Amino acid sequence: MRTDLFDFDLPQDRIALRPASPRDAARLLVVRPGAAPLLEDRSVRDLPGLLVAGDRLVVNDTRVIPAQLRGRRLGSGAEPRIEATLTRRLDASRWQALVKPARKLKPGDTVRFAAEGQGESAVCLLGGLDAAVEAKGEAGEVTLAFAFGGAVLDEAIAAHGMVPLPPYIASRRPPDGRDRTDYQTLFARREGAVAAPTAGLHFTEALMQDLAARGIGRETVTLHVGPGTFLPVKSDDVGGHRMHGEWGEVTAAAAAALNAAHGRIVAVGSTSLRLIESAAHEDGTIAPFAGETALFITPGYRFRAVDVLVTNFHLPRSTLFMLVAAFCGLPAIRRAYAHAVESGYRFYSYGDACLLFRNPG
Repeated sequence: MRTDLFDFDLPQDRIALRPASPRDAARLLVVRPGAAPLLEDRSVRDLPGLLVAGDRLVVNDTRVIPAQLRGRRLGSGAEPRIEATLTRRLDASRWQALVKPARKLKPGDTVRFAAEGQGESAVCLLGGLDAAVEAKGEAGEVTLAFAFGGAVLDEAIAAHGMVPLPPYIASRRPPDGRDRTDYQTLFARREGAVAAPTAGLHFTEALMQDLAARGIGRETVTLHVGPGTFLPVKSDDVGGHRMHGEWGEVTAAAAAALNAAHGRIVAVGSTSLRLIESAAHEDGTIAPFAGETALFITPGYRFRAVDVLVTNFHLPRSTLFMLVAAFCGLPAIRRAYAHAVESGYRFYSYGDACLLFRNPG
């Protein structure tokens, strides 16, 4: 399938740089394939009335870590600035990271990271956040071995790091203190993500109370979102794209509750959907799951378990736009996105939302 089938034009002023306030004040485009009308303009606050008693929300409780670190390579001569985004924890003291500029580092180098606003020679209470470059891979990927590990390292990263905003926001403004709270969902509990499961950003305590009052339940899963969520598909054919694995967990209790649900399974976000579909058998039964998933959903995929999806508006040529095209059908989703652009909906991580019903065909 050609990648250009999933391209579309998006004016830059449609990209949201801050979330709606309050969060559930965001707009919600309802898309019902096979129904009339196909599209309906609503608000996230209307969600309880758009679902029915017995439906079950599936939310992702991953928490974004301040994974972006800035510092300098130490050594003789020039000490170039280095920016690292932690992507995957390997053990108590080692992380896999993407660095810029990668050409300035080689195995054996040491990088000293400093908190934003401090000099590059700044040290933390533990004597400095130093890391040795243990290995170097392709596309700027390195293994960083920090001088200390465990909870002590976690505290140091929290003190020195910044929220790694998506590039389409970070290219237009720097991250700030507001992002530390704005870029976390109401459900965030388990640290490990470098990007937020952004559909969850729209939910408030008041909205959850209204959903519960209508008999709409909630189950929690974990998928630690990786940097691959931002990557466009660069190959001319969809089949040439390789998904990055992300760690997730569906507990036995969550799987049992979803299997016992009398209503529809409503995934809050593409992360929840991909994880539930990874855990589901051919007959739709959901099994406990713990491990990595690299499930790549494109048109033609047969959904096993998820009936309804709450999600944001995604990038052109992205795996997430391909996922929603698979869920609703490419013609329906192209009409929906054209309507959203024309009607001034706000796109991407801090933008508005869609409520997508699965294409019955």
